[in-house]
Parts: sequence; structure tokens; C-alpha cells
Amino acid sequence: MGKLCIPIVETTVEKALIAIKKASQLADLVEIRVDYLKTVNLAPFLEARNRPFIVTNRRGEEGGQYKGEERKRLAIFQEAIDLGGDYIDVEWAAERSFLRSLIRNKGGTQVVLSFHDFDRTPSLKELQRLFDQMTRLGADVIKIVPFARSWEDNLSILSLIPFAKKRRQKIVGFCMGEKGRISRIFSPFLGAAWTYASLGRGKASAPGQMTVGEMKEIWEKLKL
Repeated sequence: MGKLCIPIVETTVEKALIAIKKASQLADLVEIRVDYLKTVNLAPFLEARNRPFIVTNRRGEEGGQYKGEERKRLAIFQEAIDLGGDYIDVEWAAERSFLRSLIRNKGGTQVVLSFHDFDRTPSLKELQRLFDQMTRLGADVIKIVPFARSWEDNLSILSLIPFAKKRRQKIVGFCMGEKGRISRIFSPFLGAAWTYASLGRGKASAPGQMTVGEMKEIWEKLKL
């Protein structure tokens, strides 16, 4: 089976810790969505982990809940590095000087550099150009997630995965939206580092995200 990451979208540290315990039994990685938390305290999560952990603090423009100062939002990533986090997921749209500094001083933490487009899926050529630009910063994982308006959009994003593999660059790539579900299912089998599934109904962190139960059932039926 492919690698699965479960995002945690709880609003309190207590609820999030309970969800993390459940998710750790079902997933290969766990993502803590800091932007959903009313009070941010990373230490309890990182101390309790028994799976690789992604710390994400998503800004509003890219589908997140964070509405405060950008400086404070970005400081969370540095804190995750200082606490020995496994991964941080930071947006390609963040300030360049900050991204360079973060990647330069990441220590043992891996940086996922992510791009989201909630309107459309660019053409394969556009996606390849974007990928090339993103790789120049030296992140460990490139994550490109556009929105599928047609079934064909899945082919564009899935074609980007072998393109990345040839360049020996880890990638996470699939489409959001109802029509993008196919790419969520198949991306790990083409070589994507992982795909995402929610812990249960009402716990999705992006449009078109299936539950972990649905994803595993499909993989089993397809004998993937």
C-alpha cells in the first residue's frame, strides 16, 4: 500500500492529542494543523509522537485557518525545527528570504515546500516549470496540489510524479476537489512520497479528501 498521512484538524491540544493517538494506528505520518488550534503548544505533540510528524500552519489564502500576523505564523516553523520535528510544511508563497533561511537552518527537520491552487490545474508544462522553480530552493519534498475541474486534470498532476522521480526529487502531488479523488488514490503508486486521508467524516483538511477507511478500502479492492 502507499504511504498515508492523516491531518489533525482539532481546535484544542487535548482533542488533538486524542486524535493523534488514533491516527498513529492508521497512518504512516501525522500532520498537525496548527492553524486550527485556538492555543498553540507544539511540545506535547512532538513528545507524544510515534510516527513521523508534519507541522503545518496554513495561511488563509491557501485553504488554512490562520488569520494572524505572518511573522508569528512563520515563527511556528522555527519552533518545530528547534523541538526536533520530523517535517514542516511551508508555502512556496511565503517570503523568499524566510524560506531560504529556514531551509539553510533546518537541522534534522525535512522541509515540505507546498503550492496550492484552489481555482484550477495548470497544464503539465506549467506544472513542470513551477516544479523546477520550487526545487531551486533546496527543500526536501515538493508538494504541488491544484484543483481538478476535469478528469483530465488528474493526468497532468500524476504525470508530474515521474518527472520529479527522474530528477531524484521527493514529491507529493494530487488534485483537490471531487474530480481530483482519483489522483489522491493513485499518486503514491506512481512514486509520490505520500497522500492524505482524514481520520473521519467532517475531519477533512481540503476539498475532496477521503477518509482513511475509504482510501484503504479502495486500495484493497484494487489490490494496490
